[in-house]
Amino acid sequence: MKRATVLSDLPAASLEHLRQPDPDALRVSFSSHPPRILVLYGSLRTVSYSRLLAEEAGRLLTHFGAEVRFFNPEGLPLPDATPASHPKVQELRELSLWSEGQVWVSPERHGAMSGIMKAQIDWIPLSVGSVRPTQGRTLAVMQVSGGSQSFNAVNQMRILGRWMRMITIPNQSSVAKAYQEFDTDGRMKPSSYYDRVVDVTEELVKFTLLTRDISGYLTDRYSERKEEAEKLEQRVGLKRI
Repeated sequence: MKRATVLSDLPAASLEHLRQPDPDALRVSFSSHPPRILVLYGSLRTVSYSRLLAEEAGRLLTHFGAEVRFFNPEGLPLPDATPASHPKVQELRELSLWSEGQVWVSPERHGAMSGIMKAQIDWIPLSVGSVRPTQGRTLAVMQVSGGSQSFNAVNQMRILGRWMRMITIPNQSSVAKAYQEFDTDGRMKPSSYYDRVVDVTEELVKFTLLTRDISGYLTDRYSERKEEAEKLEQRVGLKRI
């Protein structure tokens, strides 16, 4: 890659914080441990098709070599209804920090993701001090519908994934008339919908393997480097006073 040598046409930039993309920084040794995937689902029903889909995805992820953990949203309080020290909130946040990738599975309700799904995402903060619980992690989104196929929930979750600074994979799953797609044992029947779930889980593992060791570099931003330098300068200035 040819490095830029003339920067005089960037008068609005702080040149000391500009960095050329470095291909060598992307060529790191891959970690050998299984990809750590957290699965969230958005329903508390006894027969929950979003949970059944999440469990099916978990089996596939395990087959593809991932270590999978689920978060059960039962007992999770509404956002801001209790302090963040609540045990279920802490459990969710610790799982998010543990994860290298996530799967969000929601039913579609009133043309949107469920409130239970949104509450889980809302409890995971964008940042806690200098720690960002979701930044740089991969994300796959899935939804189930009671009627015809729709993409409202997955589209909303994609927006949230971007807001949470996650790497949302291109593929996604939307299962229409979900009550027809699972047998009495709660297992997903063979279908084009199932095939898409296989595609999504396989792709998520690939993207997680590709990005997990370089997520810090991928999410290193000029604006944040500049902001941190300004904060450091202010702290040094205060110490001198």
